[in-house]
Parts: sequence; C-alpha cells; structure tokens
Amino acid sequence: DPEIWDTINNVGLRNHYFCSVYAARLMAARNKGLIVNVSSGGGLRYLFNVAYGVGKQALDRLSVDTSVELAKKNVCVVSLWPGAVKTELCTKKFTDEDGNPNPGAEKMQNMFANGETVEYPGRAVVALASDPKRMNKTGRILITEDLGREYGFVDIDGQTPPNLRSVSFILGHLGWTTTAKFIPSWVRLPGWLIVAGNSHL
Repeated sequence: DPEIWDTINNVGLRNHYFCSVYAARLMAARNKGLIVNVSSGGGLRYLFNVAYGVGKQALDRLSVDTSVELAKKNVCVVSLWPGAVKTELCTKKFTDEDGNPNPGAEKMQNMFANGETVEYPGRAVVALASDPKRMNKTGRILITEDLGREYGFVDIDGQTPPNLRSVSFILGHLGWTTTAKFIPSWVRLPGWLIVAGNSHL
C-alpha cells in the first residue's frame, strides 16, 4: 500500500527533521547541544521494505547536513546505529504466542534474540552527552557497540551486543555460521568498507 511510506517516514524521518529544527533553535541560542538521530544500517541495503531503507538513508543524510549547518554553533549532530534491538514489536513479529520462531523467521528471530535491549542505545546517548569532546564526532554515523567499547558501558543484562562491523557477525548473518565461530568478535571491518561494499554507484 502506498500509505506505508507515511506510516514509516512520518515518524522515522519527518518527525526527526521537525524535532531537529526546534531543538536546534534552543541549542544554537546556548551555543552548545547534541542531536542524536536513531537510524540503522537498513539504509545501506534492502531491509524490510523500500520505504524503510529510503527513510534510514535519508535520516543519515539529515544528520550529516544538519551537522554542517550547526557546526559553528557547537551543536553535535550524529546518526546512531543500534544493532538488532529486542523491542516488543520485533519479538512479536518473529515469534508465535509460545515464543517459538515463526516459519521462515528463524534467522531474524535468532539475530534479535542475541541483540541489544532498548536501554543500550540510551546508554550510548548518555555517554555522548557527557563527553566534552563530542564535537569531534559531529556529522558521523556511530554504532552503539563501538561507543560501548569506547566509553566502557555494557547492556543492562551485562552483555556486550554484537557489532555491525564485526566480521563474525556479518558472516553469521550471511549464513556462514561455522566459519563465523572461528573469527574473534573484535575483528571488524572499517566503516568506509561497509559503505563502499554496499554502494552501486
């Protein structure tokens, strides 16, 4: 249905723009601030549907361009990429009433079962807000687990969620689970390589 565009992007994109505009006015007047747009790696390649992917890539662009306009006002603007987040909606989508994977959803269910809680990205935002050098990160896309490692925080369950740049995570997601087990989780691809590898220009 064409209205899926509005269902997804009124909240996921338009709302971010409006909130950024009004927040920027308050922050610019104080000559300091932090705007964190919660995006995802879904802007790199197809995930869920067309409207979702377009919205996430646009949200990353929104963060980068907003950072340019607010740099002189000392307002840091970033896109934050959580991994698979164990929200109630995702749990409901990929499992039946008994908590078993829905037919054909085993891969996604496993990915979200090992994902991060909704509080983990919140801890990333708190760490950024507390960092006096956060302007060094303005205009960038940041991954929650990278920030967890940098600032020294873990999820509320004491776990460290998988990193989207981790070679073992990527291989496991692509179905190479046996190979993935032999690669340490700290072996990561640089961000630019992931972006380049998903570009069709």
